[in-house]
Amino acid sequence: MKLYYSPGACSLSPHIVLLEAGLAADHVKVDLASHKTADGADYYTVNGKGYVPTLQLDDGTLLTEGPAIVQYLADQAPASGLAPANGTLARYQLQEWLNFISAEIHKTLGALFDRTLSEDARAAVVARIGKRFDWLAKRLEGKQYLTGNTFSVADAYLFTLLNWKDWLKIDLTKWPVLVAYHARVAARPNVQAALKAEGLVK
Repeated sequence: MKLYYSPGACSLSPHIVLLEAGLAADHVKVDLASHKTADGADYYTVNGKGYVPTLQLDDGTLLTEGPAIVQYLADQAPASGLAPANGTLARYQLQEWLNFISAEIHKTLGALFDRTLSEDARAAVVARIGKRFDWLAKRLEGKQYLTGNTFSVADAYLFTLLNWKDWLKIDLTKWPVLVAYHARVAARPNVQAALKAEGLVK
């Protein structure tokens, strides 16, 4: 397998999942500004959407959306416990989390990367994400991870987005539960390994 990634982008999520699942993959760095891979190739020829992650399977098949990629990876290593079995209610609840994180957290935070946003527009986005964080913090009370006490692919995804807090100047201290959750996930050895591999920590 081959994972196309950009350091710190949402592709950090499948990078973490690969390590947690004990799966081997080559990693190809992508410059999202130029849409070039590390060897100078045009990334649009790999993924016409132009963004990461992309997972290329050994037969050349491509998966290009993070929530689909992490579920695929979890299913390659079911003993890892990163996703419940297909067809179970727990699996649909995991998919519910992945959809919420993608549609409500990722897309909202992503808007803050737009440097042309006016102050009023930025304030509106920050207020919107604050409401989502209010709800999320309540759901995490008394839990180690999103689905209980077991780390899942949804946690890899949410951690990746919360990790943008410094770049986006989002102060999480209003939500101590989220601060503790972020620190707890960050302390996992495989998460640390992914962060180091992407040059995000020393």
